[in-house]
Amino acid sequence: MRITAAAALLLAVLAAYSNHFSNGFHFDDAHTVVDNPHVRNLANLPRILTDPAAFSRLPTHQVYRPVVTASLALDYRIGGGLEAWAFHTSTFLVYCLLLLVLFLLYRRLTGDPVALFAAALFGLHPVSAETVNYIIQRADLYATLGVTAALWLFAAKPHLRRWGLYLIPFVFAALSKPTALIFPALLAAYCLILERRTLADTVKQSAPAIAATVAFGLLLSRMTGPGFTPGGGSRGVYWLTQTWVSFKYFLAFFWPAHLSADSDEKLLIGFPSQAAAGLLFVAAMAAAVFLLARHPAWRPVSLGLAWFVLTLIPTAIVPLGEVANDHRMFFPFAGLSLAVCCTAQWLIRRCPPGVRQLAPTAACLVLAVSAYATHSRNEVWKTEETLWRDVTLKSPANGRGWMNYGLTLMARNDSEGALECFRRAAPLTPNYPLLEINTAIVKSVLGRQEEAEGHFRRALQLDPNHLACHFFYARWLVDRKRYAEAAIKLERTLEISPTDLDALRLTMRVHFDQQNWSALRKLTASVLDLDPADTVARQYQTHLTALDGEIAKAQPEAASKQTPEQWLDLSLLYYRAGRFEDCAAAARRALQLRPGYAEALNNLAAAHNALRQWDEGIAAAEQAVRLDARNNLARNNLAWARAEKARTEAASH
Repeated sequence: MRITAAAALLLAVLAAYSNHFSNGFHFDDAHTVVDNPHVRNLANLPRILTDPAAFSRLPTHQVYRPVVTASLALDYRIGGGLEAWAFHTSTFLVYCLLLLVLFLLYRRLTGDPVALFAAALFGLHPVSAETVNYIIQRADLYATLGVTAALWLFAAKPHLRRWGLYLIPFVFAALSKPTALIFPALLAAYCLILERRTLADTVKQSAPAIAATVAFGLLLSRMTGPGFTPGGGSRGVYWLTQTWVSFKYFLAFFWPAHLSADSDEKLLIGFPSQAAAGLLFVAAMAAAVFLLARHPAWRPVSLGLAWFVLTLIPTAIVPLGEVANDHRMFFPFAGLSLAVCCTAQWLIRRCPPGVRQLAPTAACLVLAVSAYATHSRNEVWKTEETLWRDVTLKSPANGRGWMNYGLTLMARNDSEGALECFRRAAPLTPNYPLLEINTAIVKSVLGRQEEAEGHFRRALQLDPNHLACHFFYARWLVDRKRYAEAAIKLERTLEISPTDLDALRLTMRVHFDQQNWSALRKLTASVLDLDPADTVARQYQTHLTALDGEIAKAQPEAASKQTPEQWLDLSLLYYRAGRFEDCAAAARRALQLRPGYAEALNNLAAAHNALRQWDEGIAAAEQAVRLDARNNLARNNLAWARAEKARTEAASH
C-alpha cells in the first residue's frame, strides 16, 4: 500500500512537471552554468572542490558550493553540452528523492494518510516550481534534501546518533548552500518539541551537529571569494523588512497567485504598517510554536511552524540584494506543509461524518489545482521572454525585470521595443551599470554610435570594477577596429575574471585580426585547457595548424632552392606563427644570400623586438632604414623598439 501510494505521488509530480524538461537557462544560470567554463569538463573537479571561483565567472558571486557545481559538471557531461533537459532531469530526480524522504519523515511524525498528503502538497505546490525550474537554485533543493534526510535519520535511527552518522546528509547539504547550517536549530526544535527533552539534554543531543555546523561555517567563510558581495543595505532595515516578507511568504502558501522570478519588494523605510504587521506575525508564530508544543496532538504542527520560521533565518539575517525571492520559500514550505496538513487533519476529525467523507475528494481537488498551477508556472519558465514578460506583469516596479525583458526583445531584433523597456527601467534603477551597457548596445544597433559610447562610459563611471562594463565596451571597440583601446578593456576584464570565456574569445579575435599568432597560440591553448570542446578556440587552433603546415611546406623548399626571397617568406611565416628565434635565423639566412637585403633586416628587427631584445632590434631596424628610407615597416619597428627600450629603462629606475 505504501509503495503504491508513493508511486502514485511520483507519477502525479511527473505529470505536473512533464512540460518543464525543455525549459531554458535563466538569470543566474548565465554566470554559474552557461558561461562557467568549470562545468564543461570533469577534469576541473579538483578546482571545483577547492576554489570558490569555480562556482561563478563573476567575482561578486563566487562562493563555495562544490556539490552544486560538481553536479552541473556531471550534467554537462551526461547531456554532451549545455542541453537543458539533462540539467532539468537531474534536478527532477533529486526532487523526487526529496519527496520520498519527506514522506518518511512526515510518516514518522504523524501517520501514513497525512504524511502522503503533506508530501504531495509540497511536491505539487507551485512555489516549488520556482526552485525546480531554476537550475542553479538546485542548491536550495540539495540543502533541503540533506537537512531533511539528516533529521529523519536522527529520528528514525537512534542508534546512529552515538556515531554521528546522521550528519552525513548534512555534510552534503552544507556543501550545497549555507542555509543548511540552520540544521542544529531544527534538530533542537525536534528534541524539545517531539522528544520532550530538557534544554540541557537537547544541547547534549545537538552537540555533534553544532560542532559540525561551526566547522562548516568557518570553512564556507574562509572559502568565500574575496570579491563576493551579498549586495544588501542596512542590517536593521533589512531585518525589519524580513518580518513582512515572511508574512507574505506564509500567505503565498495558501494563495500563490503572484509568484515572480524577480520580486519588486522594497526595503521598509521608517516604521510603516507592513513593519508592524510583520512583527506581529513573527510574534504570533513564536507563540504558536510554544503553545502548540504543550499538547501532544499538536506537536507536529508546532514543529512544522518552527521549521518554517527557523529556515527563513539564514536569508533574513544576511542583507541580500533582493529583499524577497520566491525560491527562498522552498525549504521553509517543507515544514509549513506538515503544519498545515496536520491542522487540516485535526479539523476534519471534528467535522460531522458526512463532511469527513468528503475529505478525500477535497484533498484530491486541492492537489489537482496545485498540479495545474505548477504545470502553468512551468510554462512561464519556458523561455527568457515568457519569464521576464511575467516579471513585468507581476513586479512592474522592478527595473531589472524591465531591462531583462528588453534583452529578450533585442534577441528577436526588436530594438525599438527593447529601448522602450530600457526607458521604463531607467527611473526605477537610475544608477544601474548593466542598464547603461544594454542601452549602449541597442543604440549601437540603431546606428547611434556616439550616444552608445556615452552610455558605455557612464557605465564605467558607475562601477569601474564591473566585469560587463569593460567587456561590452571592449566588444564595441573591436567592432570599430579600435584595437588598442579594446586591449586595455579586455586586459581589465580578465584581471577581474581570468576564466571569462567571452573575454577570452574576444581577445583571441583581436589577436587574429592583428595577426598576433604567438599570443593567439598561447591563449588558444589556455582556453582549450578550460574547455576542450570550445568551438571558437578550436577554429583558431585549426588556423594555426594550417599555418604550421605552410611552414612545414616552405622549409624544404627554401632549403633546396636557396633563394633569399624564399628564406624571407619563411621568416615571415615563422613570425606569424610566433616562432621568433626561427624567424631571426631565416632572416639571417636571407641576408647571407643577399647582404643589404632591407626586407630581411626588417624581419630580423621584428623578431628581436618580439623577443624584447631592444638593442638588436634597433640595430637591425636602423640598418634597414639606411638601406631603404621608404620602408615604413622598418621605421615603425625602429620607433617602437626605441620607445620600449626607454620605457623599460625608466621602469627599472
